Formats: sequence, C-alpha cells, structure tokens
Amino acid sequence: MATEIKAPVFPESVADGTIATWHKKVGEPVSRDEVICDIETDKVVLEVVAPADGSLVAIIKDEGDTVLSDEVIAQFEAGAGAGAAVEQAVAQTQAGAAPVVERTETVSDQAPAVRKALTESGIAAADVQGTGRGGRITKEDVANHQAKPAANVTPLSVAVGERIEKRVPMTRLRKRVAERLLAATQETAMLTTFNEVNMKPIMELRKQYKDAFEKRHGARLGFMSFFVKAATEALKRYPAVNASIDGDDIVYHGYYDIGVAVSSDRGLVVPVLRDTDRMSYAEVESGIGAYAAKARDGKLSIEEMTGGTFTITNGGTFGSLLSTPILNQPQTGILGMHKIQERPMAVNGQVEILPMMYLALSYDHRMIDGKEAVGFLVAIKELLEEPAKLILDL
Repeated sequence: MATEIKAPVFPESVADGTIATWHKKVGEPVSRDEVICDIETDKVVLEVVAPADGSLVAIIKDEGDTVLSDEVIAQFEAGAGAGAAVEQAVAQTQAGAAPVVERTETVSDQAPAVRKALTESGIAAADVQGTGRGGRITKEDVANHQAKPAANVTPLSVAVGERIEKRVPMTRLRKRVAERLLAATQETAMLTTFNEVNMKPIMELRKQYKDAFEKRHGARLGFMSFFVKAATEALKRYPAVNASIDGDDIVYHGYYDIGVAVSSDRGLVVPVLRDTDRMSYAEVESGIGAYAAKARDGKLSIEEMTGGTFTITNGGTFGSLLSTPILNQPQTGILGMHKIQERPMAVNGQVEILPMMYLALSYDHRMIDGKEAVGFLVAIKELLEEPAKLILDL
C-alpha cells in the first residue's frame, strides 16, 4: 500500500520551498532514512528521507516545482513488493519495449538545478538522454553525459571577438539575501564608523598557545574567538548596539547571540552562536568550525540561522582591506573585520612596522548615536590590543 511523502513542516518565517533535486527515480530501490529529495527554501536546503525500505511509486512534485509546508510531493511503497516497478522496467527492456516519452529540448524547459548544470557544462538539452519522469533530464543525466568519452567530436570554433554570455537563475537563497540587503539600505538610517586595531598582541598570544590549545580542546585557535568575546564584552557596555527596533518599540536583549557571516556556494548565510557570554574560547572556535562545515555542505538548519542580536563578518578572508558591511535586520549593528596588513605606525615617537586591521561598524542611526557607536568600536579595539583585559574581565 502506497504512503504519502510530504514536504517538511516549514517554520513561520518560511512561506514555501522549491524541489531542488530528486535523488531517486520512480521504482528505484531506496533504504530507510536515505535522502530521496532536496527542498530548497530561501534560508536552507531541507532533506526528505525515505520512511522505510522500499521505492517511490510516483513523483507528484517535479524538480523546480514550488511546494508548501507539509504538502504531498510523492507516493512511496514500503517492503519487498516495492521493487515491482523496477522488475517491470527490466522486463520491458528485455522484451525490447521502450517507453514513449515526450522530450524537452531546450534549457529553459528544465528544472532550475538542471538548467544550471546544462549552462555551466555548455551541453545542449537535446543532446542529453533524460531518464526522469516523462523523459525529463536530471542532474545525474547531465553528469553522466559529461563523463562519456568525446570520441570523434570536432571542437566548436568561436568567432574572434564574439561576446559570450550565460544566464543562470538565482537560487532562492541568493534572491532572499538580495531582498534583505536591499531592504536594509532602504529601511534603516545606516552609517559606518571605522577604526584600526594592532593585531600584534593577539598574534603573539596565538602563536605561543595555538598548539597547546588545539591539543587540549581539539579546535584550532583562530582570531574569531577573540573578536566574538571582545564584541560580547562591548555589547554589555553599550546595550543599544545589542538592541533591535520592532515597529515603534526598542527591544533591548538581555542575552548575546552573535551571528557569524559564512560564505557558501549557495550564498551568504549567518549561523548564530547562542549566549556567547557563557561560551569559552574553545566553544566559540568549535562552534564556528562546525557551522562553516555545515554551510559548505548545505546542512545548516533554520533554527541555527534564526535570531541573533549582533553580527560579525570577516571580509579579510578574501583579502578585503576595507568595506562597509550592511546591517542584518532587525539587528542594529554589524562588525566588519578585514585583512591584516603590515603598516608603518608611530609608537611612542618611533616608527614601527605593525600588523594592522581596519574595523568597520555599520549601525542604525535611528537607534544608535554616533557617540555610542564610536565608543563601542573603541572598546573592541582596546580589548583586542590588550587581550589580558579581555581574558581577565577587566
């Protein structure tokens, strides 16, 4: 007896999703808890798994289709009898019977994931043998076509001076990020203040203790834990930077949940470290490392990216020397880290070459006055340049 496979129940902040990839075809055997489908929302990719050993009887929602929370997307049959569809397909093949399917011949007719694969590989849709429902092309079909040996293929010539373009549809996450960033620039009185910090004390401390730290805690000692802890202390001193605006109300948060911006193939995501005032340096480093790995694999949950009272973003990992980060609404402040650059600096009347980093604090001027913003950034600078104060809570 067939059972219904439904989309997950989405949180209130997620209206709908898109079927990104079907990993299993109708009749193909599948094991319990094996991933059969990916659903992409504007925040995360959700995995749908098989409820038992069996196979798909019917796919109701194809790749590219929009699905609502708890909507039926497929029919599933559990148990030994679920392989009947496979046996029937094999019997048809042995008897020389070939199913008649209607082929879609253009890239624009394909699901988003397939369109992207075809565009990036430069393969024409008509050249790929579709094995999906109704002869539709799947991502696996494109990959298999690429893997075939290109015997007796004459390379295409491109005219000199020809201007090549390719059109790739935005992912839901990329569109959502674009909407939020645009809204932040239009709906807030955003202003950015800058300062610079001498990274030499932290770099020396890290160099001295990084091996012992990793051996003891199983996590690498990076710079982010110092910035997270310094920001947490500064937020205690300047509560307005840890607040948010809700309509005509100001909400002061009595906790410190710091989001750390992480770049992924799908776009920018901001997982949140909860209660950073109670976290050790090792817990911060382990948490960031785990989030970065999940972001690369598309495994971050909606809960891990929900909330946050302040955000830190590090453009320095890509070589940025200076930038103006955009607010992550409804938060009223975001700290931008940048590349560490050696520069000649005046120290006690002498010129020294020091590893310097520019810091940028973007803030909502409706909520935070310039005096508070500058004081907050100066507090972070002082805590980083004298890490003993940070560690000793001075």
